[in-house]
Amino acid sequence: MAATEPRIIVRVGPDDFDVGAEIDALQAGDPAVGAVTSFVGYCRDEGGRLAALELEYYPGMAEAEIGRVVNEAVARWPLYAITVVHRGGRIKPGERIVLVAVSSSHRDAAFAACDYVMDFLKTRAPFWKKEHPADRSEGGWVEAKAHDDARAERWKGEKG
Repeated sequence: MAATEPRIIVRVGPDDFDVGAEIDALQAGDPAVGAVTSFVGYCRDEGGRLAALELEYYPGMAEAEIGRVVNEAVARWPLYAITVVHRGGRIKPGERIVLVAVSSSHRDAAFAACDYVMDFLKTRAPFWKKEHPADRSEGGWVEAKAHDDARAERWKGEKG
């Protein structure tokens, strides 16, 4: 691992992002980087039922909580850089919602840190999701899922 602190980028907003450019920036010609892993989450149409998903958040609060999760990952694994981009606003099926991308010397650390950050984004990042049905009926707020809590719970006591 390099002697310098890992580069951390956290962005939240309505704008789409260029996955390739974000991933390329993590390597940025650094010969010490041996692995870059990423996760891109998309809005699903839920079998044609969903016209859009609306993600609400408080600017500043969302970035701060995501930053805390990212810093936990940096403390657990030897990372060179980590980027988290999370969209808010109205997102249609097929559009990107989130990117988590991580660089490290080795794949194990990069994969684990990427998985860790995504698990905690699902459970701790302050986003509220409202469904907008394709049939134009009244949508509802999406409840937290026990599956997401169980995935995050598995990290307790586990070392990087």
